[in-house]
Amino acid sequence: MFLSLVIAIWAALDTTATIGSFILATLAIPIIAKSLTSKISITENELRIDRAHIERKYLGKVTVLDSDAMRLLRTRDANPAAYLAIRFWASKGVKIELIDPRDPTPYWLITSKRGDELAASLINN
Repeated sequence: MFLSLVIAIWAALDTTATIGSFILATLAIPIIAKSLTSKISITENELRIDRAHIERKYLGKVTVLDSDAMRLLRTRDANPAAYLAIRFWASKGVKIELIDPRDPTPYWLITSKRGDELAASLINN
């Protein structure tokens, strides 16, 4: 896609515009890639995913999901009140049930390439 954009600009405009668009696109790709990733951090007291956070004392059952279970929870079996920290390109993840009586959110659904490690660190700590 990146190269086709540069070729289209080169075909329509001059070489200077092509070089400028190539440089701009090259600089934009890492910025876009960084903005599309989720940052998951687990401390002794808190789980944080990007800007969302919850105290660990309110975390209930943690379930590692394979691609089929994740697909169902994203679509047919989705709860509209759930917090979704999902990326469309990731097929596996973790479901974390919440036990906070004041919070109407039933669970957090998180996509992760390393769902086993995420679940283990939530359970073991």
